[in-house]
Amino acid sequence: MTDFAAFIMTPGNLVFGFVAVLAFFSLLTLGQSLTSGDQLDKRMKSVATRRDELRRLSRQTVKEGSSLRHTDTSPYRALVEKLNLKTLLEDPKVVDNLATAGFRGPKPVSTFYFFRFAMPFVLGAIAAFEMFVIDIGHYPVQIKLLITVGAFVIGYYAPNIYIKNLATKRRTSIMQAFPDSLDLLLISVEAGMSIETALQKVAAEMGPSSIELAEELSLLVAELSYLPERRMAYEGLSKRTNHPGIKAVCTAMVQAEKYGTPLGTALRVMAKENREMRLSAAEKKAAALPAQLTVPMIVFFLPVLFLVILGPVVLRITDMQKKDHAAPMIGDRPAAEQKK
Repeated sequence: MTDFAAFIMTPGNLVFGFVAVLAFFSLLTLGQSLTSGDQLDKRMKSVATRRDELRRLSRQTVKEGSSLRHTDTSPYRALVEKLNLKTLLEDPKVVDNLATAGFRGPKPVSTFYFFRFAMPFVLGAIAAFEMFVIDIGHYPVQIKLLITVGAFVIGYYAPNIYIKNLATKRRTSIMQAFPDSLDLLLISVEAGMSIETALQKVAAEMGPSSIELAEELSLLVAELSYLPERRMAYEGLSKRTNHPGIKAVCTAMVQAEKYGTPLGTALRVMAKENREMRLSAAEKKAAALPAQLTVPMIVFFLPVLFLVILGPVVLRITDMQKKDHAAPMIGDRPAAEQKK
């Protein structure tokens, strides 16, 4: 085991492993871009399943007076309920965060609580094994304990970090295509389509640009058809996306249906505001680019620039010094050779 650890910690092997990891993620990125169509079909199938479930539960509500609720089919549900993890690791925002990341229903909640309970022990055990058994680095005991405790803390916050990263990527993908979808929705509504038909049409058109936005719009159509109040569907969309622009659009659509104001006017104003928000976000990124490029330029560009500029000068000075040292040896011969 010690030889294996020494093999892993060799600088050449570390560089090779780092290059292999980069190549793997590059291939993974290319594979995801090639399978985007399959992801769209999968998301649309899940939305269709949700629509059928809403239809079935809506009929049960009419017959039995029950409520529209999901059933938890997670394999971790029994352990979570037995250990009462939802109370022990209670997080009031976990449902909203999971919905923002694209996970809906009680099944992802049970999965989240299970991994939040298990990950600290898993990472802590791995760190303790590497520090105390393999003894990587031969650190003092205090440093080993600190690394083990740090791994335990990272394991506790790792599920939250993962969910936040997914939510950020999903929100970015939605907001990149949302202003265009509002323009299409405005054209469809002014052409005489109902809001459900227009949303379904926009979802089909925006699928290649943003799978997440197409999924959310299709889910909104399903909820508009089967939820008791249409306001609940719009509020659900604003909670799942958690973006000010979409929240403003949902509020405008709720008010338009409540007070009977023209929907086309509200959509035109909202589309203009969302285009301006996207433009301001792009300008903000462009303004921050010079500051972000400062460190890469100092680390990568300036050394090469100095080498190109000063390299010939250094070589010329070196040649001149060699000639100056060689000239006295040729002109000043030894005394024995001069007597001859």
